[in-house]
Amino acid sequence: MPATSSQTYSVQYSERSLHRAARAIRCSPFRLHLFNTMSYQSVGLKAIAGRAGLQNQYTQRAISELAAENGMLWLIQVGVLRREVDGQGITDSFRLTPLCRYLLEHAGQSRQRGDRLTQPSIADHLLNFLTRWLRRPF
Repeated sequence: MPATSSQTYSVQYSERSLHRAARAIRCSPFRLHLFNTMSYQSVGLKAIAGRAGLQNQYTQRAISELAAENGMLWLIQVGVLRREVDGQGITDSFRLTPLCRYLLEHAGQSRQRGDRLTQPSIADHLLNFLTRWLRRPF
């Protein structure tokens, strides 16, 4: 039977995946405003890197284009972002995945506290580092 547009499909995420993705977002140099913007439009790398990232309130400090792309690529690997695709192929713009939308919806208390998700702890930074650089699925 074909699916109708009124049907919704729910994806079940493991607790490990949810914790890893939330930790990666918290430890990233990106502000909540960037993810909120990505919830309704794609955002290009040039709008995130350098002074533009600060002016757009997407980053906490000016970061190089390479650092911005590396951060975004890590968030793609974790499963919270995806690259925008057009008729020519992959672009330099990014969008949210359903996993990130889920995390943002369930972070309502953090949205009320300001422009960051919860502050990452030292343990968050350590686990994110180990997961990212050693590719261990903690």
